[in-house]
Amino acid sequence: PSLFDSPAERYEKARQSVQHFTLVQLGKCCSDTESDLPRYVVHSYNFFLFPSTLGIRDVEFTLSASSIQFLSHYGFDYNKFLKDGIPYMNEVQEKILRQHLLAGTWKVCSNADRDVLKKAIDDVTSWIAAAKEEDTMILQDLNGYQMLDVQLVLRQALENVWTEPLGDTKVMVKKVSPEHRQLLENSSYDHCQKKLILLSARGFTNLFQILVKAKKPLVGHNMLMDLMHLHDKFYRPLPESYEEFKRNIHSLFPVIIDTKTVTKYVQKVRCTYLFLKTKNLTHPLLFSSNLNPKGPPCPVIALASGCSRYAEKKFPHEAGYDAFLCGSVLLMSAHLLLCRSTDDAVEADPSFSQYLTVLAEHVNKVNFIRGGVSSINFSGEDAPCHHPPALVVRVRGWPGLTERQIYHEFKARCRFDVRRLSKNQFILLSNKYKQVRLVLRDYRHHPHLQVSIYRHWRHSPSVNCLLQ
Repeated sequence: PSLFDSPAERYEKARQSVQHFTLVQLGKCCSDTESDLPRYVVHSYNFFLFPSTLGIRDVEFTLSASSIQFLSHYGFDYNKFLKDGIPYMNEVQEKILRQHLLAGTWKVCSNADRDVLKKAIDDVTSWIAAAKEEDTMILQDLNGYQMLDVQLVLRQALENVWTEPLGDTKVMVKKVSPEHRQLLENSSYDHCQKKLILLSARGFTNLFQILVKAKKPLVGHNMLMDLMHLHDKFYRPLPESYEEFKRNIHSLFPVIIDTKTVTKYVQKVRCTYLFLKTKNLTHPLLFSSNLNPKGPPCPVIALASGCSRYAEKKFPHEAGYDAFLCGSVLLMSAHLLLCRSTDDAVEADPSFSQYLTVLAEHVNKVNFIRGGVSSINFSGEDAPCHHPPALVVRVRGWPGLTERQIYHEFKARCRFDVRRLSKNQFILLSNKYKQVRLVLRDYRHHPHLQVSIYRHWRHSPSVNCLLQ
């Protein structure tokens, strides 16, 4: 990320990254209020995901070594991701699969263990040679996705077999005539109907579409990349147009709240407490009823039965746990803002609609890290960012100087983003006024680098060209 980035430029950078990487885990946390108690009952879920392997084309994705190390450090279960990951696909992939299913030209790129598939095929082909019509055999110890994969592979390979699931881990294989097989395939009892294959291949996308239809507020933390992945993996490939991406997201989720944007504002208006001054969202004060000692107690957040794992132990960077923290931060921040807006004259147990009212100015504004705007507005124009003035560096007697060399020259004192302006001039951008003043002072008498505040009418190459 660069301070020079416009939203469209940053979007294009991030778009290339999103297209190359997959999702390994998604956390969803939803809550409701109990009518007889002033508390939010939280249902938190953690989904391992793996791209759908049903279709004509296999999916390829990139792995980052540093990300693998990071997730391993926090106990990520790679076996669960690879073996039991829930499939997903976007609308374009679904359309292609649907076309091939109707044409009968599809194939299985199975995500089941190859050893499991190979053993099933070997067992059935050995058995069927001596079997008579209507004879059956049982394949055992299969998991949910292997159940479908094994049946599809066997049916595709052998025209005289029929398969049916038995419970959750077994598949019955029957020897039948090709004519009988055709009759069974056209019956309503077929567990491998095209619509069921499509339903299985869509996997988590089915839940995504339910969330879209629900039109509930979608809450995240620094959520630009999250929104891009949601669009790319479950809706449609990311468009080239930044504005089209914004329109699509707003259509899918009309109410978006970024807790990073909210907490930055809370800090700015100075109604914050310790947990909002730290980047650590697991701080104990987050769950304290004494967060706002002057006003009414903060909302009580309770984990639902069956979801108490996160109450007993912290699981940082597990997606479901992070979603739980994110929702908790939103409730606490909204409560502090409500107290501030009413001078602590808040009625006991305020409703969530009151919290949404006080959060209204932050709705659909997603934090923009180090760039030309402060936030991305998914329902309007992006808000401009008020950086300190840019600096221009004029180079004398130091030929061949590059942007990288300029960056390292100033890096020892402070951090600037660098962009070449002309053959012997560079622009420096910082997000701290103190650093700008420091550089102007320290480089006042530098023998090779003349530093001054950038003036568009004086330093812009296009303006100079026009004047000349």
